[in-house]
Amino acid sequence: MRNLSFPYVTIETARTGTLRNISSVEEAYEWLTLYWPKHSRGERWSAAHQACIDAVSRRGNPVIVQKAFIEAAKEAGIYFNQQKFLAQVRKT
Repeated sequence: MRNLSFPYVTIETARTGTLRNISSVEEAYEWLTLYWPKHSRGERWSAAHQACIDAVSRRGNPVIVQKAFIEAAKEAGIYFNQQKFLAQVRKT
């Protein structure tokens, strides 16, 4: 079986303040299908979902999944940008 991992993407879960790192096509697919906010399944969610399917069937790759997952998370408002967070911490 080929490696379908990518550098992790951090998202905020339904439990406010709880963070989760997603680092593989399998994890991304699981979150997109089981845990994604129902009201946030728009165009970018569809693209990320399809990217996962393509990667598993060897028509895509994990890097494409990671990028699509980030865009979907931004659209859903659950993307956690670590650099932005660290900048805020340094200000305090």
